[in-house]
Amino acid sequence: MMLIVVPFPSFTTRDSQISAMAVENCSVMTDFILLGLTGRKDVQQGLFVFFLLVYAITMIANLGMILLIKLDCRLHTPMYYFLSNLSFCDVCYSSTVSPKMLAGFLAEQKKIPYNSCAIQLYFFGAFADVECLMLAVMAYDRYAAICNPLLYTITMSRRICIQLVALAYIVGFLDSAIHTGCTFRLAFCNSNIINHFFCDIPPLLSLSSSDTSINEIVMFTFIGCVVGCSVITVLLSYAYIIMTILRMNSAEGRRKAFSTCASHLTAVAIFHGTLLFMYFRPSSSYSMDTDKMASVFYTVVIPMLNPLIYSLRNKDVKGALKKIIST
Repeated sequence: MMLIVVPFPSFTTRDSQISAMAVENCSVMTDFILLGLTGRKDVQQGLFVFFLLVYAITMIANLGMILLIKLDCRLHTPMYYFLSNLSFCDVCYSSTVSPKMLAGFLAEQKKIPYNSCAIQLYFFGAFADVECLMLAVMAYDRYAAICNPLLYTITMSRRICIQLVALAYIVGFLDSAIHTGCTFRLAFCNSNIINHFFCDIPPLLSLSSSDTSINEIVMFTFIGCVVGCSVITVLLSYAYIIMTILRMNSAEGRRKAFSTCASHLTAVAIFHGTLLFMYFRPSSSYSMDTDKMASVFYTVVIPMLNPLIYSLRNKDVKGALKKIIST
């Protein structure tokens, strides 16, 4: 979910009255038009084939990861329970964007109904939040495993693991409900053309004929809390992990401890690195075209990369995969 705030002019009392009159005279919006990634028809078919391949790999890799963890009893641990939920989240939030984007490459009329736009924004925002929180939960799991190994089975009991995952989903879906409600309470009178390939908050705010200052405050407050809590949890967890590893006397022990964190650190670096680029760059450098490219990365590419990162860098996953293939 995007957090860049598009600058809007300040409203005087007279401007507010004019805006209110315009909203009253506004006809009911029935659909939006998504401009997509590009308007060049000569490259749309090539992009369709490329992103279809990416989406297929995303589905196969993530669903395969979920199935592998379910079938191999050696992977029935908190770490892989969280990983299976991360894969499920990647499947869901990629599927809210990719099918409509793929259809847009081939369709002449790139329309999306008003209600479908709201549903897409809601589920994308919800699963993006869950993904962010799930990475934080996985960091806490690594902290518990490395810093308090004797208490690990108690600290990360099955009940606690289920509660942590449930909390991530509850927070994600509630947060997205707030943003979706605030966004679609606005009036869209001036235009129905969205300069993006899916329904996201910034292009919808820039399209609205209403005062969006409340929406901007809500975005900063709620999304800032979700992302901030996730980042702080990850940073604190790995601060303690690094201090614990450095105190280990055995070089082999340090190597094994680092190896258990390598995949998660890679996934966190990619995900939060994209967030930092998108959300915390100067407003003067804001560009919708740049936004689209960054959005492609975190909506389409990252869900494909996560299972590949965990399978290529994880001996347990590779061992389980070889066992399944050989049987």
